[in-house]
Amino acid sequence: MRETQATILLFLTSLIWGFSFVAQVSGMDYLGPFAFNAASFFVGAASLVPVILATDRRPVDWRGLVKPALVCGIVLFAASALQQIGVSLTGSAGKAGFLTSLYIILVPIFGIFVKRRAELRVWVGAALALVGSYFLCVKAGEGLGGLTAGDVLIFLGAFFWAGHILVIDRYGPSVPPLWLSFGQFVFNGILCVPIAHFTGEQAAPAQLLGAIGPILYRGLGAIGLSYTLQIIGQRHVAPGKAAVIFSLESVFSVLGGALLLQEIMTGRSYAGCALIFAGILAVQVKPRAPR
Repeated sequence: MRETQATILLFLTSLIWGFSFVAQVSGMDYLGPFAFNAASFFVGAASLVPVILATDRRPVDWRGLVKPALVCGIVLFAASALQQIGVSLTGSAGKAGFLTSLYIILVPIFGIFVKRRAELRVWVGAALALVGSYFLCVKAGEGLGGLTAGDVLIFLGAFFWAGHILVIDRYGPSVPPLWLSFGQFVFNGILCVPIAHFTGEQAAPAQLLGAIGPILYRGLGAIGLSYTLQIIGQRHVAPGKAAVIFSLESVFSVLGGALLLQEIMTGRSYAGCALIFAGILAVQVKPRAPR
C-alpha cells in the first residue's frame, strides 16, 4: 500500500469518528450513556471477529493478552463514559468533538512524566487550546461559571483519551493489534453493563430498536471499521502526519452537527474551535530542520 492510499484511509477514519458524535447525541434519545456504550462496544467487538479470522490465524497467547486488554479496556471505559455522559448533558456534537480533540495536545504534555521533554510548540499549542476551550464553552460575560457539567466531563475525558494512547503505546507492540482492540472493547462493554443496571438505565427491546441506527454507526463504523482502518493506515504514515489527520475529527464533528442535527454555533464558539484547531496543529506540525 502506498502512503497516499494510507492517508486516504486515515482521512476516512477521521470522517467516521467526527460524524460518530452525531450518533452519540442521537442515541441519547433512547438509551442512557452506559447502556448506549455497552451496546456500541459489543457491536464493535463482534464486527472485529470476521476481520480477525480472515487476517490473523496465528495462535493467541491468551495469558499474555488478558492484562493488556484489561488495562486498555479500563482506560477506554473511563474515557468513553465521561465523554458519553458529557454528550448527554451538552447535546452538542460539535462542542464534544472539539473538547475531545484536546487529547492530542495532552499526550506530549503527559510525556513529561516519562522523561520525554515537551518542546515549546507543545506549550504554545496547549495555551491556544485552553483559550479556545474557554471561548467554545463559556458565553461572553459569564466567566467560568458558564461552564456546564457536560463541558467539564468531556474535558476530563480528554485526559483519559490521552492516557489510552499511552497505554496502547505501552502494550501495543507486544500484543496482536486486532486482538488487543477486540479485548478492550469486550472489557469496556462488560464494565458498562452493571453500571447501567445500578443507575437505573433501561435497555428494553423497543429502546434498543429505536437506537439501532446510532448503535450500528458507532459500533460498526466508529469502533469496528475505523480502528481497523487506523491500524492499516498507520503502518504506512508517519505518526506526526497521522495525528494531524486525526485532528480533523473535531472539524467533522462540527460539520456533522450542523448538517444532521441543525446545530447552530455562535461566532465566539467558532473562534474557540479555530483556536483549538490551531493549537492541535501547533503541537503536531514540526518545523523543518535547517539544512
